[in-house]
Parts: sequence; C-alpha cells; structure tokens
Amino acid sequence: MKYTVSIEIALPRERTVQLLADSTHLPKWLRGLVLHEPLSGEHGQVGTESRVVLLAGQQEIEATETITRREPASLHGIPRDSVVHYEREIVAEGMWNAARERFTEAGPETTLWVSENEYRFSSLPMRLAGPFMRSVFRNQSLQHMQDFKAFAEQGADVREAKG
Repeated sequence: MKYTVSIEIALPRERTVQLLADSTHLPKWLRGLVLHEPLSGEHGQVGTESRVVLLAGQQEIEATETITRREPASLHGIPRDSVVHYEREIVAEGMWNAARERFTEAGPETTLWVSENEYRFSSLPMRLAGPFMRSVFRNQSLQHMQDFKAFAEQGADVREAKG
C-alpha cells in the first residue's frame, strides 16, 4: 500500500526541518506518542535505531524506527535550491513502513513538505484489511503533518488539545 500526502508550513524550510529534527519537540506534535528513545546512534542521524511506542485508541503499538536517509546531514546553511530528504523505516509486529519526507522551499517564508509512505503487512489479517484501511493510514499521516504545522506556526501542543 502506497500513498503521498503534503502540506505547506508558513516557516522557512531551514527552521521547519530544524524543528522537526529536534526530538524534544516530538511530544508536542506527534499525537499518541508514549516513548521515542534511541537504542543506538543519535536521534535523527542516519543509522539510528529507536524504540517508538504510540497509543492508538486504547492500544499501545511498539515499533523500531531506523533512519535511512538525511540529506543534507547538517540542517544549517542549507542551499536554497536543494531538497531536504529525511527517510525512515518503521517495523512493528506484522507491519513494515517506509516514510520518505521531502522539504522544498515553496517561497521565501514557506516550506512544502511531501511525505511518501509505503506499507507492507506480513500478518494475514492486516494483509486482508490493509487495502481497505488505506484512507485511515493516509488520514493519520496527514493528521501528524497538520499537528506539526500547528505546533511550528502557532506553538500548539497536541497534549493540550480537547477531545
């Protein structure tokens, strides 16, 4: 299962990717985050493996995230015409996900964030249900992006949201 979602952030690209890469901000915009801890390496760097625990409804989902690409390596002084790439693989019981994030300048003070996602399911129930749940996965990805946008632009914190 594959899909692509995108959003514009009303911040310069360099500031956007710096906020996104700062692990101290994850709980403010990553809805349902219980834990995100590096098992090896440094947060956000290529090769880093992290244990991630998310709460989805009443269910805790534990996964291992591996950073597979981050270009450029430094998020300071990024050339105007370059594209920032941030890619990771997430493995949970019965599921593999690759997220390929691209950040480009949509304008001098605006960033376009495009997220390509691919899922593979190894358990029979998820292989059967996966194609019917495409919109659920897509909407969840878009929700995370909208939550980040609200955090980056207005300082909104999902932990303070009602409902």
